[in-house]
Amino acid sequence: MTSPAAPRSWIKPAAIGALVLALAGIGYATLGTSVAAPDVTFISLAGDKVSTQNMRGKVVMVNFWATSCTTCVKEMPQMVETYNKFKGQGMEFIAVAMAYDPPNYVVNFTETRKLPFTVALDSGGDIAKAFGDVTLTPTTFVIGKDGKILKRYVGEPEFGELHALLQKALAAG
Repeated sequence: MTSPAAPRSWIKPAAIGALVLALAGIGYATLGTSVAAPDVTFISLAGDKVSTQNMRGKVVMVNFWATSCTTCVKEMPQMVETYNKFKGQGMEFIAVAMAYDPPNYVVNFTETRKLPFTVALDSGGDIAKAFGDVTLTPTTFVIGKDGKILKRYVGEPEFGELHALLQKALAAG
């Protein structure tokens, strides 16, 4: 025989889940309004150093990805298209390979796919930590000319929306 409380046993986990989603939504909604991108220096596969500080005045996309992430691999051709569409308008793009991704896999992926943008290794995981402890891939940040985070996408972005955001950010003074 079940207790009278048994039918309602799902209410507490559902309420907790709803609260977590609401708080996450608030966090994402406020993230783009005033949070500055962290001051970090990326080391490209070619050994070049690129810092977020040096990219002020440009719109920047930072994409955390891994060669073992199927969604990352699936979205990469569209990321290339996005980069090619906006690079001449003042946009920079940095693809940051996660610390657990073997460097030789990253190099091979970059070369075989002919990725046209900067690819950096986050060997120690410091860059992912600086961006709010990124653990899920893909995670993409759009940073405005003023160095503030405009949007954080977890998972594959809706590219029409992303392109509209980039156009607006690039047009901003």
